[in-house]
Amino acid sequence: MTNAAIIDADADQAPHKAHSPSYFLEALEDAERLLKYAAEMGVDVIPETRSAILRARVTHSSGWTEEVAADLLLALTSLAARLKPVTASSLEACHSETRPTMRTYLVWAFILSAIIIPASILMFVTASISDAIRTDITTANALTVKLTSELGPPPRSDVGASTEIAELQEYAATVRSIYARARRLNRIVFPHVAVPPPLVPPAGNEAERADYLKKKFELSIPLTDLPAERDNIAVTYQDVRFFAQNIMSDTSTFYGALNSCILPILYALLGTCAYLLRTFEDQMSNRTFIPSSANSARFVIAAIGGTVIGLFSGFTAQANASPLALAFLVGYAVEVFFTFLESLIKSFTRTTSPPATPNP
Repeated sequence: MTNAAIIDADADQAPHKAHSPSYFLEALEDAERLLKYAAEMGVDVIPETRSAILRARVTHSSGWTEEVAADLLLALTSLAARLKPVTASSLEACHSETRPTMRTYLVWAFILSAIIIPASILMFVTASISDAIRTDITTANALTVKLTSELGPPPRSDVGASTEIAELQEYAATVRSIYARARRLNRIVFPHVAVPPPLVPPAGNEAERADYLKKKFELSIPLTDLPAERDNIAVTYQDVRFFAQNIMSDTSTFYGALNSCILPILYALLGTCAYLLRTFEDQMSNRTFIPSSANSARFVIAAIGGTVIGLFSGFTAQANASPLALAFLVGYAVEVFFTFLESLIKSFTRTTSPPATPNP
């Protein structure tokens, strides 16, 4: 036999790295990753498993045999069963995918918070101002009726009655309070409500404009004609009340739509962020984190649940919570909402079974 033939025969018998199967390196890396985790956690690994993985690493750099590959797969199977639910994929994800995933969750949480917090503050402020205006309007209406009956059209001899003067002063102060709150509320209502022309000072310098508003909202000094003062404040009050009621109507429409249609969706998405962050923390602690596209689907489900949650009054009554709290709950635990929907569907599809036929 020639030297060339001998070399060819040796080459055929000797294993070569290029001929290793495609899964060999991937299985070897997974096995080494699991073996390292077992060593870190103090998990006992039988010597045969450890030796098979180490032998596969040496063989991979020099050459491989079918026996080495079979032993490697057996060792990988043994380690996977031993360390379950931790897997090689979860260990790799915990090493390389945690920062991008955490960054994504935090970005979602910050964006939602940046929208929800200002909207919630605006709703709280507008609700508080609207309630205060309603209270003042109720007080002013009562004072209007009372002062009309007390002072009346005819001239009175007891013009200086202290009780009526105090009531007039309270009346004027209430009108000024309604006007000030209405102007404050008008700044955060979109679109803004136009101020009635009688309440807008005419063109002129600052002193003239201030004098006009003073005559509209303040009592004259000295108080010589109480009925005239009452009539002046009553006329101003009618314009102020019209202005304030228009603003409250627009406020209830705009922020009512925000509270009923937009915020539930945002709170449901925020609940999903809370659930995913909690799950992510648990999975990182247990080394079982694996990125999944199902998280994106969960956001879509939460948005749908937040959109339709207000349609199910029965679900709201059972939970005994506000709609926004329920929207957050639906985003955090979509299974709860699915369970309610399935029970509702069963109530529609339930049929009465026919009576049993008695045996002869």
